[in-house]
Amino acid sequence: MKAIQVAQYGQVQGLELKDVPDLVPNDDQVLINVAGSGVNPIDWKILSGAMKQFIPLSLPYTPGVEVAGTVAAVGKNVQGFVVGDEVFGFIGIVGGYATQALAAADRLAHKPAGLPLLHASGIPAAALTAWQALHEHANLQSGQTVLIHGAAGGVGSFAVQLARLAGAYVLTTASAGNRDYLNSLGAQQVIDYTAQRFEDLAEEIDVVLDLVGGETQDRSWTIVKRGGVLVSTVSPPDPQKAREHDVVGKHFATRSDGRQLAQIAQLIAEEKLRVEVEVMPLSKVTDAITLSSGGHTRGKRVLDVNR
Repeated sequence: MKAIQVAQYGQVQGLELKDVPDLVPNDDQVLINVAGSGVNPIDWKILSGAMKQFIPLSLPYTPGVEVAGTVAAVGKNVQGFVVGDEVFGFIGIVGGYATQALAAADRLAHKPAGLPLLHASGIPAAALTAWQALHEHANLQSGQTVLIHGAAGGVGSFAVQLARLAGAYVLTTASAGNRDYLNSLGAQQVIDYTAQRFEDLAEEIDVVLDLVGGETQDRSWTIVKRGGVLVSTVSPPDPQKAREHDVVGKHFATRSDGRQLAQIAQLIAEEKLRVEVEVMPLSKVTDAITLSSGGHTRGKRVLDVNR
């Protein structure tokens, strides 16, 4: 098999497919012939070395946390998947940028019906993050208001749609160029952060989903209603400020969950969730990682491992 190999932290240039030993699934794993792998911020954060104290890896390693592909083999304890099934999943911290990947069976789900397999590789990490933020950590309810910062990216795009499906009123912050896109996903109010202060346009918000962090998070405390929730995927909210404003502050790491993915797949198959992806060949992996590190991505970027 072939895989992108990172030999040293900080290595972005010169990444290319290399021959590596074939993978063999253990009793609880599924071996996948990979069609595509999603590109995520965690990929370049790990590659840069910024995460090595928290996520120590043996070098060289293969980046990539999510894939979609066809089942090539299954361990003897695996149920629900057979050779030939089209699957997708958040497989772990590494291993996705390759022609084959291993995943625990409980991290996988069958690909959404009607969706190209390659496009499915851009779903797991972003959709699970949005799902868990809104449903597990914010406990979003019908009739509530939610403000999503950084709404045009991968997580934000799913969060807008999931919040609308939950019956919430959805406000977003994004650049003016993403207004029509976010409206098409269901956002009822798009605040152009380059020209407007969201504090002047939003108040008494039940849930703030912070996908930006920094100053944006700091400025969000004043718009959350008492008893409301500020959930961040970027950095832990300040506990003192949470107490001062009588707001619940939460920060979490996304959990791989095949059952939730199956629910998400059903929504996509029913055309209740839209998947926005840009496909790039794996040969352009350096460009894909560089673009991801710069932020301001609309939807998700995925790598076609066969190109």
